[in-house]
Amino acid sequence: MALWGKADGVFSPGTITVNYANKTITGAGTSFLAAGITTGAVITIGAGGTFGNAVISGITSETRISIATTQYLSGAAIAGVAYTISRKPVSTLEDKNFSTITGAGNSSSTNRVYGVDVNEQTAATQSGSKYSSAHAGWVGIHTYIDTHGNLRVKSEVLVAMSGISTGPVTYTSTGDASDDAVYPDS
Repeated sequence: MALWGKADGVFSPGTITVNYANKTITGAGTSFLAAGITTGAVITIGAGGTFGNAVISGITSETRISIATTQYLSGAAIAGVAYTISRKPVSTLEDKNFSTITGAGNSSSTNRVYGVDVNEQTAATQSGSKYSSAHAGWVGIHTYIDTHGNLRVKSEVLVAMSGISTGPVTYTSTGDASDDAVYPDS
């Protein structure tokens, strides 16, 4: 897989359990092989990445995958939780500015990476959204509350690309639903 992919929501049905010691993830209601999940894809665990992210290093069966490292996970027990597999830039896992782990940055801030397609980028710009970005692609968003209690949003286009897919693809039940609150499709 390239350093970045073109889909922000590839697969997410069922739930998963993480075994930190073995660096394995066991799914319930999943079909990783049939979905065509590939090594190098990023799995975001928990709603909004509550438990962090990991890079998939192997797919053993429909219900079992291995991960390269657990260093980007929270360390908390993970059992029966939701997840999303995407092709977001693996390099963002190393960047503390985009960590989803609580306590990695300012406690009043959030840092996320979104796959933003042309329609989402256009809709955000036309509506005057604070989340509008200069270009479609992989966009890093940093939000925080300033000293006056105002929400501040900073966006950075990490990888500009017009071919990003945020809609449903094969075996995807959610497409880009997790980012629709920030980047509506229209």
